[in-house]
Amino acid sequence: MGEDRECAAGKKSIAGEKSAAERREGSVCVIKNADWVVAWDEKTRRHVYMKGVDVAFRDDRIIHVGPDFSGDADQIIDGRARMVMPGLVNIHSHLTDGSIDKGVFDEVGAKALYGHALYTHSPLLRTAEEDIPSAAAASLCELLSSGVTTTVDIAGGYPGWVELMGSSGMRVVLGASFRQAQWINVHDHRVDYQWDEEAGWRGLDRALEIADAAAGHPSGRLSAMIVPAQADTCTKELLQASYREAKKRGIPFQTHAAQTMVEFYEILRRHGLSPVRWLDSLGILDDRTTLGHCIFLDHHSWSPLRSKEDMQLLADRGVTVAHCPTVFGRTGMTLESAGDYIGKGVHLGIGTDSYPYNMLEELRHAAVYSRIISGDVFNVSTGDLFYAATVGGARALGREDIGRLCENAKADIVLVDTSHPLMRPLHDPLRNLIYSAAERAVTDVFVDGRLIVTDGRVTTMDYDAALKREEEAQRRALEGVPKADPKNRTIEEIAPLCLERVDH
Repeated sequence: MGEDRECAAGKKSIAGEKSAAERREGSVCVIKNADWVVAWDEKTRRHVYMKGVDVAFRDDRIIHVGPDFSGDADQIIDGRARMVMPGLVNIHSHLTDGSIDKGVFDEVGAKALYGHALYTHSPLLRTAEEDIPSAAAASLCELLSSGVTTTVDIAGGYPGWVELMGSSGMRVVLGASFRQAQWINVHDHRVDYQWDEEAGWRGLDRALEIADAAAGHPSGRLSAMIVPAQADTCTKELLQASYREAKKRGIPFQTHAAQTMVEFYEILRRHGLSPVRWLDSLGILDDRTTLGHCIFLDHHSWSPLRSKEDMQLLADRGVTVAHCPTVFGRTGMTLESAGDYIGKGVHLGIGTDSYPYNMLEELRHAAVYSRIISGDVFNVSTGDLFYAATVGGARALGREDIGRLCENAKADIVLVDTSHPLMRPLHDPLRNLIYSAAERAVTDVFVDGRLIVTDGRVTTMDYDAALKREEEAQRRALEGVPKADPKNRTIEEIAPLCLERVDH
């Protein structure tokens, strides 16, 4: 655990640094003369650049964004050579299992299942329960280091989940996932479903208990969403009941949908509709709903349907699509295209899904993939994608007070070093950050006005210790692959190293 300090941006703090114990309620912190500020313009409802201005916050709320803050300040941070921007909002991540696959299945998949490893290889690796908190802590540290201040964590739930998220200092939305069917891999060419409907209902009950615990957490930074896992693993009754519970509690609702062609064909086989059309027939698509991934709509080039209705339906219903480009891009899949979704009026948010837990890399890939798939450099703008990663995510969570820098917004603030070599020469700081520097230029991160990353170091969790334990967990999981694999193969047989290993 790091030192608990607030409003002291490492080497750039020039006056008034105090420890958390010395700070009094109502104290004011000012980032003075910031080189660049990504501010929120309420009139245009867009982010705008401002230069040489101040950002001030009292406790957990921003009280000033603009020139010449004239109030008293308890702490002052030198904003020269800094870009001040709102914290990023990650609306779709799985923090406990993602990294255990790192470097293993990046180039491995089932040929008959579109090259995807989701149903065939990934189930062979599982994080042991005792290692889950360390895996989650490492993922949180990585997110914070890339400027994320709010994340959705979709997990099956584990002992100490609420407590860990609360102690992280981050703003976390707990999505306790549940389902009624398990995927069964049949000889790497077909996916069957093993149903246990009661398990899904028990899962919903547990998710509601976790939602109540999150809402009552003393940090005030935890909340919840209701997450029936996938469109193809839940009955319509469970999906509809889950949506009703989310609406009753006034919290968001999310499920994975249209994420693979396996799922697309399964829903089409069962119901004669695309996944999006089927979910709409259940009455659960509206502005409370986020659909994870939503790649394979009826217009997609891989779709057997010859219609172009799904995208407009999503726009009309106000649904948010959680776009996680990196994890699917590794297997040659992407939205067609992010710019087209935005252009049609679909609300887009950005998520990391699994590794890397780096939102700035996600933004880079979202831009590049969209331009490649559309063949059009003008298909999507950096500004639109930054909006998706901030305000777009906040909207999906029903929040007007995060993802933007303006008066009365939460003091979720990220400082970027504009003098970093990868940020120079500097013409447009967001472009430099997203396309060149990424997390390497992120120096300080505040959540609720509390400094939890300083000089690039997370202060609320022991990142190194978490990584060490995660490495040990991966080693044990890899050693256990032959027992989990129906063909008793080793990990080297399933996923050989990318270069031949020669011992000497």
